[in-house]
Amino acid sequence: MWFKVKSFLLFILKSTNQHGVHSPFVYNLVTKCFYQKTNPTKINSINNVKKWIYASNKIITITNFGSDTKVFNKYNSKIASASKIACISNRKYAILIRILNYFEPNNILEIGTSIGLETASLSIGNLKAKINTLEDCEDTAVNTQKLFDTFKLKNIQITVGEINEILPSILTNNQYNLIYFNGNHQKETTLHYFNLCLKSVHNDSIFIFDGINLSSEMQEGWLTIKKHPKVTISIDTFFLGLIFFRKEQQKEHFTIRV
Repeated sequence: MWFKVKSFLLFILKSTNQHGVHSPFVYNLVTKCFYQKTNPTKINSINNVKKWIYASNKIITITNFGSDTKVFNKYNSKIASASKIACISNRKYAILIRILNYFEPNNILEIGTSIGLETASLSIGNLKAKINTLEDCEDTAVNTQKLFDTFKLKNIQITVGEINEILPSILTNNQYNLIYFNGNHQKETTLHYFNLCLKSVHNDSIFIFDGINLSSEMQEGWLTIKKHPKVTISIDTFFLGLIFFRKEQQKEHFTIRV
């Protein structure tokens, strides 16, 4: 708990708003996306998804793979209880919806589906997008599919399998405008996924990383990512980290309050 409080206080000290941004690209992103109100209809849609999850009495068997893919933990959990652990904050799902609405990416990859709240946010943000989300727990995927079916989020496809094994072939056969890294909040695994996904980037690619300030090791991983020579713009919003590869941009890092 103290680590998170300390990290947030340091973030506030370093962060700025649109007045500290001199890049036109980032300035437009901040003023026309980050600081805009989220569409009320879309907020209502994701709130209904959350209510549905909280009301669920379904118990699922969750398989979690660690950084060593030969080791995994298996345990039973009620979906509603799991959602209180994995659930994203209102602010986070609102900014995800606005990012999707602003950039309108048509081909999205999410690494880690879990209970599906963030996937639903991506879908609601741009219903025209094609979303492929990867989940290594079969029981979780089955129940999350019921969520998508209930709310008619037809632009989502779940691919089930150990992510280390399925990710390379998925990247080979597809090119994604946006990749959301949500599957593992460990430094080495996050960096491994990042390096795999680098092979598929183009000038307008967007990478979004969840939980960049959850732990010291995730902060170290984020620092490594934003220093990568292919990365030109990185934005720390505390709970999400955004990466861009625009060759026309000078390399620069931003810490933005949203």
